[in-house]
Amino acid sequence: MPAPDSTRVRAERLEKLRAAMARHQVDAFIVPSADPHLSEYLPGRWKGREWLSGFTGSVGTFIATQDFAGVWTDGRYYTQAENELAGTDVRLMKIPSGASLLHIDWLADTLDAGRTVAVDARVLGLAVARLLGDALAARGIQLRTDLDLLDEIWDDRPGLPPEPVYEHVAPFAVLDRADKLHATRNAMAKLGAERHFISTLDDIAYLFNLRGADVSFNPVFLAHALVEAMGATLFVADGKIDASLRARLEQDGVRVAPYEGAQQALAALPPDSTLLVDSRRITAGMRAAVPAHVRVVEAINPTTLAKSRKLDTEMDHVRDTMEQDGAALCEFFAWLEQTLADTTRTPLNEVHIDDRITAARARRPHFVSPSFGTIAGFNANGAIMHYRASEENCAVIEGDGLLLIDSGGQYLGGTTDITRVVPVGTPSSAQKRDFTLVLKGMIALSVARFPRGTKGPMLDALARAPIWAAGIDYGHGTGHGVGYFLNVHEGPQVISPSAPPEPHTAMEPGMITSNEPGIYRPGQWGIRIENLVLTRSVADEGFGEFLGFETLTLCPIDTRCIDLSLMRGDEVAWLNDYHRSVRARLLPHVTGAARDWLELRTKEI
Repeated sequence: MPAPDSTRVRAERLEKLRAAMARHQVDAFIVPSADPHLSEYLPGRWKGREWLSGFTGSVGTFIATQDFAGVWTDGRYYTQAENELAGTDVRLMKIPSGASLLHIDWLADTLDAGRTVAVDARVLGLAVARLLGDALAARGIQLRTDLDLLDEIWDDRPGLPPEPVYEHVAPFAVLDRADKLHATRNAMAKLGAERHFISTLDDIAYLFNLRGADVSFNPVFLAHALVEAMGATLFVADGKIDASLRARLEQDGVRVAPYEGAQQALAALPPDSTLLVDSRRITAGMRAAVPAHVRVVEAINPTTLAKSRKLDTEMDHVRDTMEQDGAALCEFFAWLEQTLADTTRTPLNEVHIDDRITAARARRPHFVSPSFGTIAGFNANGAIMHYRASEENCAVIEGDGLLLIDSGGQYLGGTTDITRVVPVGTPSSAQKRDFTLVLKGMIALSVARFPRGTKGPMLDALARAPIWAAGIDYGHGTGHGVGYFLNVHEGPQVISPSAPPEPHTAMEPGMITSNEPGIYRPGQWGIRIENLVLTRSVADEGFGEFLGFETLTLCPIDTRCIDLSLMRGDEVAWLNDYHRSVRARLLPHVTGAARDWLELRTKEI
């Protein structure tokens, strides 16, 4: 429940928003969870939805009218949103799986013809803008995209982040910048385009071998890019690129220009231009800047496909990173078990988990930062899929139950993401049953074999089948792509029932994807077991190339939570083989209590 001051402040902000809406004759105002780059994690300047509503989840859309305010979000955030919106006039609008645009239908059904809806086109995705415009026009409702009402009412709105940009260099940067630009231009030429505009931050960081710290947990920086046949322009705020780096960029034909100049550059394109854009990765505001005389080709960013398919040398670095990350986890879990066993200790809470697991990773070579905010949820908090503990709301870890820990690290040689569940005290038979069902689902996807070209969403049911067989389901996708010292969530592949099985979602060799089924019982416990897996070629017996997964993550799965009566022999064999590999690869990196813990938790069952 929010504090009274917090609730009052939010009410005052909403009142100011409604006053601004009245001044501009706007009947409904939309605040998406987005920035001009359509990022998942936002710099403070574009956290308008959070500023107005108090809901801090990474996915959600805020809409206000003069007599209504609501946040649309999906099942991963229901419990969190209910807690954070409690005591306010902002309603939680639940989005069923696969219905992320439900707020558009609500607007079309709720507003009368002649009304006006406003949204800032600079943070509205082009594909969504088209759907929104069509739905409202069909009901005679006007759409305005030229207003940023937040600027009118947010007096202390943050500015652009000032952190410097730096290079991702060899040996971890395997391809140099010139090679990546050459490959991008070849892809542009195949699509008939001599210019390509990019706004997505991870695509830009990948293409130019640059990294930054403008967005929490993701080593990216705010920029746009225009790639042309004979050069490229990087639009980035003044002062973020020093003279030495600017000179190296210029040697590769990359000109640095002011961040605010991207729209003007698009508006100045010559009449005979052909421009490639990705309609799902560019805002409506940027698209509107392109003159009508420019021919526009719409296709997925070539860099989105290229960066998803890691090179063999990159994978060598990732495997080394997984060993270092696994060793850090051994150190952490050894400390955790010793601490929980000490009855004289100060009570341990969920916040301590984040502190200790990050400290363990920070002692490892080439560690940069966490790859997302650690989720450490004990018992009922583990059932909140994107729970984040704070000193004000965290649970003390004591008694009997399950502790879910989802964490990850950014290293120069790769990005990690892992979830483990450990018992505290004695787990119940019902908890062991749920844990075992989740483990069976994770194993089922781990051992899958499928023809090359299989769409990622088609694989989701493999992990759910053992869980479905018990009449249980979970409200999130089973897998997301993972970057190479880039975003912990990246496309184009996804293993989820709510994602359309489009051509670019096909699994390809070199893709790193999470494998993370779960079971969540609100108010009781949550279980998720997550490994990262690499897609690779495994067979060709005359029926075409078949792909499978190599498990990358190296950390024991707690066998104390398993109900062996539910496990088949081949599943037990997989787990024992996995633990043998974990033990063999991590033993050289650990000593003392961490080594003892590793040997204990990888014993055969």
